Amino acid sequence: MKLIIQPQDGIAPLLRAVKAAKKSIDIVIFRFDRLELEEALEAAVARGVVVRALIAHTNRGGEKTLRQLETRMLAKGITVARTADDLPRYHAKMMLVDGTLYVFGFNYTRQDIAKSRSFGVVTRDVKVVKDASDLFEADSNRQVYEPSHDRFVVSPETSRERLTDFIKAARRQLCIYDPKVSDNAMQKLLEERAKAGVEIRIIGKLEKTLVGVETRKLKGLRLHVRALIRDGSAGFVGSQSLRKLELEGRREVGLILRDTRIARKMLEVFESDWKEGIVTKDAPPLPKAAAKGTRGVEAADRKTDRRKKARKR
Repeated sequence: MKLIIQPQDGIAPLLRAVKAAKKSIDIVIFRFDRLELEEALEAAVARGVVVRALIAHTNRGGEKTLRQLETRMLAKGITVARTADDLPRYHAKMMLVDGTLYVFGFNYTRQDIAKSRSFGVVTRDVKVVKDASDLFEADSNRQVYEPSHDRFVVSPETSRERLTDFIKAARRQLCIYDPKVSDNAMQKLLEERAKAGVEIRIIGKLEKTLVGVETRKLKGLRLHVRALIRDGSAGFVGSQSLRKLELEGRREVGLILRDTRIARKMLEVFESDWKEGIVTKDAPPLPKAAAKGTRGVEAADRKTDRRKKARKR
């Protein structure tokens, strides 16, 4: 497994993958303006690689651009399918190259790659790759997708369940990149984990202030990725925010990783961004007992209840 860090790594990892392809490339596109990547796909077709593109049916203000992209790709010999319009947005970003899966938190655009903080994950796990391939085939042919792997996270089918389980498993620390956390159930869960003694920090925004959860604004870069780092040993990279629409309504794709080396690298980037970040709001302090875990919190609550009863008397 490999980690792509933007903007440091740039377009190079994608170009290397496409230029090295021998048999097939399947690419899912929401936004696209990188001419060098388009030329690399054209060159792949010229050397006999089967290249297929699945292009979103729409994006904000860009339907004309998507139609133009479709026309250009068809002229280059790329097989093109457009996503169905049954979902409000098709926001996934991934690529399959000769049995290797690339899951991106960024689009194939100059703004996302050169000016934004984002991640991508590369894996050759056969079962994960198969699930991603099944999704590509189902959405290209407008058929029902059946999830098969617990680390491949797809909205609206599995995101809420799998990301809830991921967060619940945090014991010491949870670091989050998210432009805006607004799902009520997820916010409640984050507050519960904080009260249980988990350190929670978010680079991005919260819809409402949560007890024990700190937030900062990313400085110097646009925040685009959605990522979680749990206890420095597991992570998540994808396109889905902890928002109701992105968990339950749109097509989003992400990958849970259990590679400690990758998780630690993500954490290093997070800590650097956090150090330089702009403080937005001070989180309400946790009860002192929270540092001792759930039992301490419950004890503090019982003590508070006794005081309230005493006042009533």
